Amino acid sequence: MEPKDVTIVGRESEREALSAFIQAPEGRALILRGDTGVGKSALLNQITEIAARAKHHVIRAAGVEAESELPFAGLHQFLYPLLSHIERLDDNHREVFDVVFGRGEGTPPSVMTLGIAVLDLLSLAASEKPLLLVLDDGQWLDASSTDVCGFVGRRLTGSSVKLVIGLRSDIASNFDTAALTELPVNTLSPAASEQLLDMCYPGLDPRIRRLVLDEAQGNPLALLELPPYMRGHRAGRKTEETFGYTGVPLPLRLQYMYGARIGALNGAVRAELLRGALDGVGAGTTAGRVRGIRYHMTDVEEAASCGLLDLEPLSGDFVFRHPLVRSTVVQTATPNERRAAHAVLAQVHREDVERRAGHLGASTVDPDEQVAEALEAAAESATRRGGALTAVAWLTRAAELSEGHEERSRRLGDAAFIAGHAGLLDRAQQLVRSDVIAGRGESPAAVVASAYVALYEDGDVQSSRRQVVRAVEHIRDSRFLESNEVLTRLINLLLAINQYASDEASWEEAHELLGSLGDMVPSDSHIYQDAWGDVVRRGTGVQKRVQRALTSLHELEPWDVTRLGVAAYHVDTLSRYRPHLQRTVDREVETGAVATGMTMLHLIMLDQIAVGEWDEAEQTGQRCLELTMSHQHALFAHHTRAYLGLLAALRGQAERARRLQAVVDTWARPRGVGFLTQIADAIGTTAALAEGDYEAAYLHAIGITPPGSFTPYAHQASRTLLDLVEAAIHTGRTEQARVHALAAHQAGLPDVSPRLALLTYGALSMTSTDSDEADAHFDRAENHPAAGHFPFELARIRLAHGIRLRHSHGRKAARHSLTLAAETFERLGAPNWTERAQAELRATGAPAAGSPAHIAVLTWQERRIADLAAGGLTNKEIGERMHLSPRTVSSHLYRVFPKLGIASRAALRDALGKIPGDQNV
Repeated sequence: MEPKDVTIVGRESEREALSAFIQAPEGRALILRGDTGVGKSALLNQITEIAARAKHHVIRAAGVEAESELPFAGLHQFLYPLLSHIERLDDNHREVFDVVFGRGEGTPPSVMTLGIAVLDLLSLAASEKPLLLVLDDGQWLDASSTDVCGFVGRRLTGSSVKLVIGLRSDIASNFDTAALTELPVNTLSPAASEQLLDMCYPGLDPRIRRLVLDEAQGNPLALLELPPYMRGHRAGRKTEETFGYTGVPLPLRLQYMYGARIGALNGAVRAELLRGALDGVGAGTTAGRVRGIRYHMTDVEEAASCGLLDLEPLSGDFVFRHPLVRSTVVQTATPNERRAAHAVLAQVHREDVERRAGHLGASTVDPDEQVAEALEAAAESATRRGGALTAVAWLTRAAELSEGHEERSRRLGDAAFIAGHAGLLDRAQQLVRSDVIAGRGESPAAVVASAYVALYEDGDVQSSRRQVVRAVEHIRDSRFLESNEVLTRLINLLLAINQYASDEASWEEAHELLGSLGDMVPSDSHIYQDAWGDVVRRGTGVQKRVQRALTSLHELEPWDVTRLGVAAYHVDTLSRYRPHLQRTVDREVETGAVATGMTMLHLIMLDQIAVGEWDEAEQTGQRCLELTMSHQHALFAHHTRAYLGLLAALRGQAERARRLQAVVDTWARPRGVGFLTQIADAIGTTAALAEGDYEAAYLHAIGITPPGSFTPYAHQASRTLLDLVEAAIHTGRTEQARVHALAAHQAGLPDVSPRLALLTYGALSMTSTDSDEADAHFDRAENHPAAGHFPFELARIRLAHGIRLRHSHGRKAARHSLTLAAETFERLGAPNWTERAQAELRATGAPAAGSPAHIAVLTWQERRIADLAAGGLTNKEIGERMHLSPRTVSSHLYRVFPKLGIASRAALRDALGKIPGDQNV
């Protein structure tokens, strides 16, 4: 992609100053001083255009380094276009020009004599029209011409002549002492830099765009020249932690900016600059050091004196004047020079596992097992602190330096495994393919990589499961004890696949397979096996096992943290680990295991939903959805949509919830991804409950599990316990509701998780026919130590308790529970549930909170049913007239009551009378 024609971006103050300079009524001189490539020439072009529009005669000249030793070479450029005017000067002035330009003999004139002659010539030329002299690269003007231009520039007042000179600030010039007015030309602001880059290179890859902006540091020339050279480049801050700073590929034009000065330095100084550059010594405004850098450049005053280095004010250390200097130092060094510098730096950082290994890897050519081991240890360290991308590079290099095939293969497998978690699925497959040996089947490491791709990219739970099962059986039957690490990965991947499939037969096969492996199965994998599969039957005691496994949280690999986090979610103890997830998710998304970061975001969102932080959960979900889509993780993208749909259903956003439900179900059901189809059914259940459509809610709920039992390996079976019970009660299925509540108690759900304890006691209280028993269960639910951690479920139980109290103990007794429920629903942002609780509260005689402005109008069918019910007809009679079942009529009425702000049929007539006649037509 070539840059488009560039107009000046930013520079408002400079352009305003140049315009005022041209419009001034008399002559003057101005110096534009700035770094190479900062845009001085563009501003000189700008002032030329301004002058041309103002009817000035413009003469341009440019200093040339090759002519900087030729006396008056620069002055000749200015005066040559005015030679026709020389004949009109007096004899003395003509003789001066003849001597200067070699057309006559005589003693060279003094600066004053020649300067006066030049002033006369310029005044004569400007008598016809104003004159503008523009000099670019004035630092290369020969000394004689510089002295004369300085003399003239100080004496233009009263004339119609203006002189503007562009100078590089990093090169000394005779103009430095000319005492002319200066206008500094600084780098572009961050906003202007982004505007210029986006204007010239629209659609640039975001990572390349960020790297160009960081490297250019507001230098327009670099912003324009770098992008074509950056495609496919992986330099930048990430590589500072792999094999030292590698620089960015610079076009010759940018290399020339500093290359000549670097090449002219003493060899020892160049070597010191190279060590500083490779170790990531800061540059320009980015002079802060990366992690662990302690290198100090010494004896480099020569480089500082020629404008390549600056002193950092706080530390007093030398830093590179601009990132382009640092890149040029690296780019102009030979491979042998770079390797030698890395070897020195490896000794400097011998106490730092990661930095030493990175420099060792870059300094070594031939296989070296000690260096490979150092890189492997560094990769493990980097992974723990969120540097999965760095770890992949180090492990790949370790494989290259391995002395034996077995070690090479293992390290490539490790690199592929981490690459898969880092979202680099293609890279993972490339790594394992590079380990293929003729005549040997697909390696277990290759199975891990390919199964990850099949699962994450397309949700293929069937073929990926078969692949993994065969690989596990092969290792088991071969008894390759040295393959335990790969075996662990295969086991955990199999459990993840089964979790998504949620298929009983697959889980039973997995239990049998893991049983045959005996002690080869790690203890953490057994936790996943019990928590991810069937928490109803295998979840007792998982809480404590998860807690023990997460005792040394900071020592675990990021994917182990998230796996245990998923287990914690299934037993509803995720909140205690969420702070760690929130602290680490950003680093994993940026430089670490991005796929693990996606799961972290899922877990954070789930806990935000559970504790009632619904606005924050929405933000987390949207962020995760963007991330999954940008990495083409179709499985995680639909997983995220499922949670967003569930959240929308909780908030009463029925249309959005059902739209997301349909998208998830359409994608997941044909693939057999039962984990997501269950969430889709849960979305339907939750949305219907919010609307008061209890018949639809019941049908969705029994699609997950039938009443009175909990479908094996259906993770939503226990989570929707209260939904099924409540839907059954409101549709007259009291027996089914009671059977389901008792089944939860008999299954020991209160011992599995605090949330399931709350749901079980709530379900028992709602379905009990004995008032004392119901009150005891309500009390047990509402006073459970963890009840406050699940505000939505607690509010639903309090709502049910309030309704029961109103009927059994009178209106006053119900107000406290109903008030708490209404306040919680309103705080959460669940308007339909808020309306329902407020209607019940009004039925107790409590002051109305005011009819919410967002109450939905009645549909035609709802209005017709409401009119008939207000007229005294029973549900059966209404159903016969409208060809509906009594249960459907009941569901419609339950939706009507909260819309009208009432709690009983007796209030229907008055409420309907307050609706404008055409509102529901």
